[in-house]
Amino acid sequence: MKPLFSNKVFLLVMASDFLQNMGIWIRNMALLFYVVAQTNGDPVAVSMLTVAEYAPIFIFSLVGGVLADRWRPKRTMIIGDTLSFASILVILLVIQSGVWQAVFVVTVISAIVSQFSQPSSMKIFKQHVPEEHVKGAMALSQTMMSVFIIAGPMVGTAIYNWFGITASLSSLLVIFALSAIVLSFLPKSKAVTVTEKRSVLADFKEGLVFLKSQRELKILLLIFGVLALGIGLIAPLDVFLITDRLGMDKENLQWLAVSAGVGMLIGSILVGVFSIKLQGRWVVFAGLGFLAITTIVEAWSVWFGLTVSMELLNGISMAFMQTVLSAFMLSAVEERYIGRFNGLMTPVFTGAMLLGTGLSGIYMSVSSLITVYCSAGILFIIAGLIGLNLRMDAPKLDAVIEAKEKDTELNV
Repeated sequence: MKPLFSNKVFLLVMASDFLQNMGIWIRNMALLFYVVAQTNGDPVAVSMLTVAEYAPIFIFSLVGGVLADRWRPKRTMIIGDTLSFASILVILLVIQSGVWQAVFVVTVISAIVSQFSQPSSMKIFKQHVPEEHVKGAMALSQTMMSVFIIAGPMVGTAIYNWFGITASLSSLLVIFALSAIVLSFLPKSKAVTVTEKRSVLADFKEGLVFLKSQRELKILLLIFGVLALGIGLIAPLDVFLITDRLGMDKENLQWLAVSAGVGMLIGSILVGVFSIKLQGRWVVFAGLGFLAITTIVEAWSVWFGLTVSMELLNGISMAFMQTVLSAFMLSAVEERYIGRFNGLMTPVFTGAMLLGTGLSGIYMSVSSLITVYCSAGILFIIAGLIGLNLRMDAPKLDAVIEAKEKDTELNV
């Protein structure tokens, strides 16, 4: 872990991610409370915030991945922050004129920009973080995200309650400006060599050909999809653990959220500490199996202490698996394909999770809360069994690609 703290590029990217995570939580809480206040709690208007957040993922993720592979990552990330700054400035002026619906545009633009900046950030990690430190880097990144899961809602709520929507959005101007300044200190990105003019569709098809040729990445994509489906099934139902299983007031749901956040923080720290020892497919199977057990026990529990403990262990398992699998992905994918693979994985994960979320209420109404949680546990076990097919010590994929390209040239 120590070498990471002397890696200037890693620290700059982490500083930018810190600022952007802070901005996301300030934005999310401010827009939620503002829309509720403007519409007197209209559930349709509130749900439209979710649509505005997720719809761009399916529309722009694939295009963003292709273009992220074409463009220089440093420049892409700085342009993204600059566009976010400009859009929020315009929207602030519109809101001041009384058009409150402009807040939905903030969410859409932020979601679109992230489809370009996220794969660019991963490309910079790939270029400047040695492979032996990738798990540690992912663990530190996950640790920061876990901290924001715990503290983000409180910070965002406090800023909105104290200062209102104008100050909340104005703070985003400062945050995005600082992020762009931080990113400007990154070393100049290498130019992408282009031998011929190609369309976005052609580049995307090339990415699909790459994915089809890589057994490990197809397995990884399947694991993420099954895992996301299980997560989606239980994500909206935590409140029923409190009200139905424990017989407590719904306000106690906050303790489950805090437990999950603390668990994710602990899990990411554990991965960072033991990153060198966490090798092999059995680690994936054991982690997902443990997640399945804690999920099922949590559903059967009628004791508050046991439920909170299982939620804590769930958070540990989730952070553990996300960090290990993300690190493996970053190591396995060749640099020139990172954007396109990320562009494929993001809608698969998000789509599977939203599918699970959409089915959870219906599934619970025709069965039971315990049945839904046990089904999610079974999905986690299936994901673990799929993980047993991974060859996490497989030869470098870029070397395999080069060999295949040479074979193709010889055959021609």
